[in-house]
Amino acid sequence: MSQTTTTAEVNIHLRARTQDRDLIDQAAELVGSNRSQFMLASAIKEAKTVLLDQTTIHADAKAFQKIMEWLDSEATPEEAAGMKRLKLAKAPWTGG
Repeated sequence: MSQTTTTAEVNIHLRARTQDRDLIDQAAELVGSNRSQFMLASAIKEAKTVLLDQTTIHADAKAFQKIMEWLDSEATPEEAAGMKRLKLAKAPWTGG
């Protein structure tokens, strides 16, 4: 897990059951982290997943048909080069 060197700007407080805290502590220790770092990294990862899963594109029928035709067409050389760059890029929030 990557650690940032910036100072936290806000506090986030929550209450948990003892057994949940103990489970979190056990997992955090396994990955060499403390409770706060582990919980924040886990929450950020889940938040990004939720936001990516909820992305919706709204289009009228004409725009939708144009999008579908574009998706069905062969990639241009520029699009192919961009896709190759994306495949080789590391996601900034996963560390990998």
